[in-house]
Amino acid sequence: MTDPLPSPSPIPAMPAGLRVGEIAIFPLPAFEDNYIWLLVRGDRAVVVDPGEEGPVLAALEARKLTLEGILLTHHHGDHVGGVAALVSRFPCPVFGPEAESITTVDHPLGGQERLTLLGADFQVWAVSGHTRGHLAYVLEGAGGPALFCGDTLFGAGCGRLFEGTPAQMADSLGRIAALPPETRIYCAHEYTARNLLFARAVEPDNPAIRDRQAAVQAQRERGESTVPSTLALELATNPFLRCGEGAVMAAARARGATGTDPVSVFTALRSWRNEF
Repeated sequence: MTDPLPSPSPIPAMPAGLRVGEIAIFPLPAFEDNYIWLLVRGDRAVVVDPGEEGPVLAALEARKLTLEGILLTHHHGDHVGGVAALVSRFPCPVFGPEAESITTVDHPLGGQERLTLLGADFQVWAVSGHTRGHLAYVLEGAGGPALFCGDTLFGAGCGRLFEGTPAQMADSLGRIAALPPETRIYCAHEYTARNLLFARAVEPDNPAIRDRQAAVQAQRERGESTVPSTLALELATNPFLRCGEGAVMAAARARGATGTDPVSVFTALRSWRNEF
């Protein structure tokens, strides 16, 4: 018998800028489904995972902003491809994982640091799994934290394991799951609708997933982003954060899970999702 499912948090339309304290956060769509996150305080800005420079330069020019820092979660080209062009226009520190080869990083991080940018505190977390040295950044502020998690956690899903192990990713997701439920999840891709199809296959009787599917469909029909979500919503609907739930464990066993521990369940779910 599992605990009753929590009610999903309402999914708001993406406003012009969400706020954490004095910092406004803007999504900059890139490529087919990436999000670059622009953090703004006054006339200063920080950008997260600029895979291409065009959207960032356009936003900086339109708002008359000075770029004061770049945060990188991992080395994939759709997250770092615009860095060189940006620092040539706006010389600024580039923070990124020391365990990965990113030539533009001049402030390598291991995952236990604290940064002060735009007058706010950021915790740096090591969240390996998608890549060997993947980082996440936790912005602390009034109203709850904001998590910039790159390709570790998505709306209703998680990243593929390109370099890390299931145990590493399960550990990273478990650490994220322990954040306050009001934490906003700023992931790097618009994958929520597709991920919810898989979540529904794992838990067809979960009403929170059904309700989120309806909300996401309406958002996408209006041309709106489905991120950020909240951790509370992910805990209710994301199978990769629900590996301890009876229904999820049963679904994983039916797909070859060798046990009911979180790593075994996660491994079976991730393998299933790769083929879905």
